[in-house]
Amino acid sequence: MINRRLVRETVLQSIYAHLQSGDTIQYITDTIIKENVGKEKEARRFAEKLFFRTLENESQFNEIIESHIQNWDIHRLAMIDLIVLKMALCEFMFFEEIPTKVTINEAIEIVKKYSTAKSGKFVNGILDASLLELSKQGKINKTGRGLIERSTGK
Repeated sequence: MINRRLVRETVLQSIYAHLQSGDTIQYITDTIIKENVGKEKEARRFAEKLFFRTLENESQFNEIIESHIQNWDIHRLAMIDLIVLKMALCEFMFFEEIPTKVTINEAIEIVKKYSTAKSGKFVNGILDASLLELSKQGKINKTGRGLIERSTGK
């Protein structure tokens, strides 16, 4: 069984490294993702899909986030918070098998570890609002029982 938390943290580090260094996506994939996730096919597939899809849809995710941060400029957000928000939105929209509640909880735990003390509440609020909006727009496509739930309010 794959450790999805480790994979998510690796993808966070990979996106951060890509944005900060300007290294190619292929180089980041071959170094950070390959080194941290290893040869486990399912884990690699999850990591690469989350990494590529998050970057491919960045402008769409920026629009969603901007619509929920009143009186705040997206460029002023902590980079880690912004990356984690984009990754979570990616999971909402492109990972049918992952419950939204799991995505929100994972995002909160990761920002608590890598960002500021207030990041957990901030990320939870943005994701709750985004989930509501995306659900109304029919953009959340989950299969199976219990896959769309409100967050736990951590």
